[in-house]
Amino acid sequence: MGYLQTSSTSFKATKWLGFVTAVWVQAISGNNYTFSNYSDALKTLMNLTQLELNNLSVAKDVGKAFGLLAGLASDRLPTPVILLIGSIEGLIGYGTQWLVVSRRIQPLSYWQMCIFLCLGGNSTTWMNTAVLVTCIRNFRRNRGPVSGILKGYVGLSTAIFTDLCAALFADDPAKFLIMLAIIPFAVCLTAIVFLRETPPAATIEEEKEESKYFNLFNVVAVIVAVYLLAYSFIPNPSHVLSSVFSLILLVLLASPLAVPAHAFINSWNLNRFKNQEDVERQIQEPLLREDKTQEKIQEKTAEEAAKAVVERTRAVEEEKAVEVVKRRPVIGEDHTVFEAMSTVDFWILFLSFLCGVGTGLAVMNNMGQIGLALGYADVSLFVSMTSIWGFFGRIISGTVSEYYIKKAGTPRPLWNAASQILMAVGYILMAVALPGSLYIGSIVVGVCYGVRLAVSVPTASELFGLKYFGLIYNILILNLPLGSFLFSGLLAGLLYDAQATPTPGGGNTCAGAHCYRLVFIIMAVACVIGFGLDVLLGIRTKKIYTKIYMSRRSKKLASASNLQ
Repeated sequence: MGYLQTSSTSFKATKWLGFVTAVWVQAISGNNYTFSNYSDALKTLMNLTQLELNNLSVAKDVGKAFGLLAGLASDRLPTPVILLIGSIEGLIGYGTQWLVVSRRIQPLSYWQMCIFLCLGGNSTTWMNTAVLVTCIRNFRRNRGPVSGILKGYVGLSTAIFTDLCAALFADDPAKFLIMLAIIPFAVCLTAIVFLRETPPAATIEEEKEESKYFNLFNVVAVIVAVYLLAYSFIPNPSHVLSSVFSLILLVLLASPLAVPAHAFINSWNLNRFKNQEDVERQIQEPLLREDKTQEKIQEKTAEEAAKAVVERTRAVEEEKAVEVVKRRPVIGEDHTVFEAMSTVDFWILFLSFLCGVGTGLAVMNNMGQIGLALGYADVSLFVSMTSIWGFFGRIISGTVSEYYIKKAGTPRPLWNAASQILMAVGYILMAVALPGSLYIGSIVVGVCYGVRLAVSVPTASELFGLKYFGLIYNILILNLPLGSFLFSGLLAGLLYDAQATPTPGGGNTCAGAHCYRLVFIIMAVACVIGFGLDVLLGIRTKKIYTKIYMSRRSKKLASASNLQ
């Protein structure tokens, strides 16, 4: 008995320790969004036009299309193997880019660079799939906060890498790339040891305990985000200040370890108290009751055996009935990939996701050139702001959408709809190009892009189930390379080159608000279309979210009545 309680105590602590390592993995797996930090070095080194540079960024995002492999593997391979594959891919992909930018090897041909960019981009799909699928299954009663926290740290990762590079290496693109190669590899090796799939919460009390711990994770994440944002606005920090900043940042990222430590101590104290109660009860009970107790146990055992036979017979009959009448799963039940893709709701979610993340990626991939066109010599601030405000969008939307499901059964897609219309306003502000509009626009786009990513993940699991969630999630993520190709590679690249003037030695440049004005207007229209699709999906899925709300409410009432 004591062994079981001890193992239960360590099990709970290990579960939360696994979530902490998952947070660390997400904090370093947003390297795909850092292309603007070294894109200018690639453009100069390889004498590229803007269209060619944008197609390099598309190659990076095309790597995510091969995330289908990670989705298939998530149902067949253990989490550590998936993490190992992703870490090795990232080491090779970004390590090769570092060799080129640092001039340790001769510049590779254009198609070879596309392959290594694709490899680096694909590495994050393995990391994200391993972390998201495992954690949502472990904490399935708190899918919104889990998605918000994990996706939030993905958003922060760009700012973490950018600010660390600025603090330690003075924005050297070569040293930035070596960070992208080595740090994710080391962090994934840590997660391989601790991140495992475990049984979810079984009671309302466990669910409430999880919610309290997630609130602590949210607080720490907000502190990290504010800290990064504050550092971004410090002009020309000294070497000592930069070193202190880096040290404090590492301490903040390690601080969530307090959660598994507290869970272990709390469970250990609770088990010790229960052991004392059991001993006292055994001493106080008279020995004459033992015979009666034994008789009751035997009676209960016989009754339970009879019930088990009846239930087994009933289960067999139900299975036969299901085999006779095979019906298609309804929304809210487990779908196979083909069953999900044969529904209208899947394609509404897919297309609305494309309108949001595709346009957002176009801004992130082109932020370097957008800033230069509008007269900003240093664009690292805008890259950091988009990342940090994207974090706020992810973490707030995950928690708030979960709260309103529990409180009123509000469909999650309606939060996506709100983000789409706000994102359209952000693009209009950028198109107008008033003084300071890039600051406001980067904040708005960052927030809305974050909402889109954080809300769509639990939405897919609620509509199509968790059984094949890994693969369904990676099919939705195909929107990242597709959106990058349509809005960044084609739209932004072609329209920019049409406005640009050639430069000596190859390449081109453009200065002025007109360079991207038409791009922003078209992307605003795409967001309005996405808004309409999300509203439609919210209306179509109202019943399933009402069902989720009623189910949780009835469990809560039942738990309260049992306590009385």
